[in-house]
Amino acid sequence: MSAITDLKPEMVWHYFDEICKIPHPSKKERKLIGYLVDFGHTHHLETIADATGNVLIRKKATPGMENKPSVVLQSHIDMVAEKNNDTVFDFDKDPIIPYVDGDWVKARGTTLGADNGIGVAAQLALLASEDIPHGNIECLFTVEEETGLTGAKNFQSGILQSGILINLDSEEDGFFCIGCAGGIDTVATFSYDEQQAPGNLFFFSVKVSGLQGGHSGIEINRERGNAIKILARYLWTMNRQFPVYLQRIDGGNLHNAIPREASAIVAVPYGKKEDARVLLNLFIHDIEDEIPSEKAFRIDLDSENTAEKVIDKMCSDRLLNALYACPHGVIKNSFDIKDLPEVSTNLASVKMKDVNTIVVGTSQRSSVESEKHDIKNQIEALFVLAGAEVTHGDGYPGWKPNIHSRITNIAVDSYFRLFHRQPVVEAVHAGLECGLFLEKYPDLDMISIGPTILGNHSPAEKVHIHSVEKFWEHLKNILLEL
Repeated sequence: MSAITDLKPEMVWHYFDEICKIPHPSKKERKLIGYLVDFGHTHHLETIADATGNVLIRKKATPGMENKPSVVLQSHIDMVAEKNNDTVFDFDKDPIIPYVDGDWVKARGTTLGADNGIGVAAQLALLASEDIPHGNIECLFTVEEETGLTGAKNFQSGILQSGILINLDSEEDGFFCIGCAGGIDTVATFSYDEQQAPGNLFFFSVKVSGLQGGHSGIEINRERGNAIKILARYLWTMNRQFPVYLQRIDGGNLHNAIPREASAIVAVPYGKKEDARVLLNLFIHDIEDEIPSEKAFRIDLDSENTAEKVIDKMCSDRLLNALYACPHGVIKNSFDIKDLPEVSTNLASVKMKDVNTIVVGTSQRSSVESEKHDIKNQIEALFVLAGAEVTHGDGYPGWKPNIHSRITNIAVDSYFRLFHRQPVVEAVHAGLECGLFLEKYPDLDMISIGPTILGNHSPAEKVHIHSVEKFWEHLKNILLEL
């Protein structure tokens, strides 16, 4: 038996331990879906599994609570599958190994899956309980949240019977979320021809590295450097003074991450070799002054072998113009919530493909649907002017904060009464499933709560033990106070 099952609250840790034994990385949640369906049937509860894999389990009110409002408790069942390089682990087959380390529960060399496994465990503990008073509850378990909110996107309207939804996917004790941003990805594709490289050129690589990066929603307002923007600025500035021929360019990876690294192989007339180095030294000084928080930032320039072919000059000039002009960061802050970004855009990646194409990925966010589409259209207009073909993803809606929310008032009062501390009520500039539920159930009153989880999406993930106990007591009290 795992040591975590000795922790309190016993039922929550028991079910979390059960979840850890069942492989459930994103897109491969089949075994955990089966476990949930069997759980519902074993406990004689109404259980529904849809075609996407979402599971809904209903439990009737306990005696005397029949007139209380019905509530949806919601978590996602998938986890991010990340491990240390020296860890031998198969997420498709092997169980997560949780262990207690002081005040925290961690995993051995892998992600823990507390995001969102603790929420799932709390739902199962409530469903299995015989002595916790509550009204009618619906426990909704969604799939593939980490890879595109697929379960929530495909969840149908007309199924839920409750007017209140408590999302259990927040990750800081005492911080309640009441709103989030919607998002949409925009991709610009440049087509180029290879041309013969002119004679007497100096080829060199230039690489931007050492930046902090971060989540393009949560950390977009922290003024961190964008490696693609920095690289494009240097190349564009140089291209104004003497011809720059682009052979390769690469930067960023994920649409929801601020790019930490970017590189290019370029050539300039041989007589401008030293000018390129001098310009780089001056440029590095400017960036260090402009972004003092990027302590490890660096740009390296190294000689490269001469190449016969380069990207045609017209396409490379248009690309550099577009990358340099493309906005990145917070476009507008919220009028309602201090320091909360309302509109942002992330220049996320630039990649060369096999068929003479260069693909630029961007991601736009806003809690206001019209503004999300406005910034998306601005990005499209910019890249169309540069001669690129532009496409957009399906996107997902935001969740505009409801400052008159009844469930928020109940959750705040309950937390203060239990723990003698005023909780923080905030919105986040990142995507949550709540926006998708609100799109299908526009009258839902929603809040998101959870225990303290650090390092999620990485092998450093850990969940604070005492905060789980507080989260459980708070959740039970909310159901009672309703």
